[in-house]
Amino acid sequence: MTIPAGLRRTVLRARRDTGFLAAGVLPHLALVPVWSWAATTTAKTGNWLLTVSVSAVLVLLGTPVLTAVQRARHRALIGVDIPRLTPAAPEQWTWASTARWLAATRPWRKICYHLLLGPLLALLELLVLAVAVTCLAGVTAYAWSWALPTGIRHDGFGYATQLPAYTAAGLLLLCALPWTARAVARAEARLASGLLGPSRTQRLQERVDQLAVSRTDLIEAVDAERRRIERDLHDGTQQRLVSLAVNLGLAMATRPDLPSDAREVIARAHLEAKEAIAELNDLVRGLHPAVLEDRGLDAALSGLAARTPVPVRLRVDLAERVAPNVESVAYFVISEALTNATKHANAMRAEVLVRQVGEVLRVRVTDDGLGGADAAGTGLTGLAKRVGSLDGAFHVSSPVGGPTTITAELPCAQ
Repeated sequence: MTIPAGLRRTVLRARRDTGFLAAGVLPHLALVPVWSWAATTTAKTGNWLLTVSVSAVLVLLGTPVLTAVQRARHRALIGVDIPRLTPAAPEQWTWASTARWLAATRPWRKICYHLLLGPLLALLELLVLAVAVTCLAGVTAYAWSWALPTGIRHDGFGYATQLPAYTAAGLLLLCALPWTARAVARAEARLASGLLGPSRTQRLQERVDQLAVSRTDLIEAVDAERRRIERDLHDGTQQRLVSLAVNLGLAMATRPDLPSDAREVIARAHLEAKEAIAELNDLVRGLHPAVLEDRGLDAALSGLAARTPVPVRLRVDLAERVAPNVESVAYFVISEALTNATKHANAMRAEVLVRQVGEVLRVRVTDDGLGGADAAGTGLTGLAKRVGSLDGAFHVSSPVGGPTTITAELPCAQ
């Protein structure tokens, strides 16, 4: 006989939920002797201060143990993982730091769960277990009734009239048991997650922290990949182009008997190879110049200003080097801003100011060009995205007729 898959899943789920509820009765009743003893002792002796103090200590000591038991119970029996609240202990215990630590750990919610809500949940669990026992007893009434004496079976239970009613009632309760146990288990899991686990605000903050870490890892991975591409271009493609240009130059120098047409083609190829080398050098330098990694932002910007066709007034005020990804974004912003000022704004001079104010690196590039730069344009949007990847701020001021000022503020806290 094959049991249908749906019925098998229902039976397994009912057994799991019922076992989960049965396992919760004792932990939920663990603190009942404490407050019952406190109430009884206070009523007899009238010494409420001693009893309250002792019971409070017992509750405080028992709460972490019961919380760990409830976490293990939820995780092992129904697969619900209640995250653990582990806020860092303050370096110096003061009234303010203690209050913040208590607000983060929320011990009163755990105490309320175990001390007040626990007995109510235990009562509800016992009711579900009583329903389970009753329905099993009703369904198997014909079987266990044969163990009773004949007179009791016929007179007390009404073998012909009452036992069928018991069986029918047991079947009805048995059909309702899976959904009842599941509803109670779900409600208990939600209460435990809300009172024993982190709050919604704490979960959101933890998620934000995780996303910030993953984004930082992604930025670092992209930066490492960019450096690998730069290294491959410098050590591979660029060397091949240099070798090609040298061979073409040797061919023109050592073969004076070449036809004029062939010499012209070789000369043109030699010129294009040198232009390709120059463009590749500019590309590699724009990706991540080696001097930026070796000597820092000040030296890299000095070289950039020297290569810019227009005069650039450069001022860098840094007490120490900032993070490599911050240096890379700052260099990229300044490089693109100077390129735009030279190629598109017809600027005659530019000014670059880089300084660190607290934990923020401020970058400002100003030129006296035509102005009218579109902040929503592709180039400036790319700069804004690069700055935004570090949670920075990007601003463009470019009225028609100039001047144009591009400002970026980059967090540089280590």
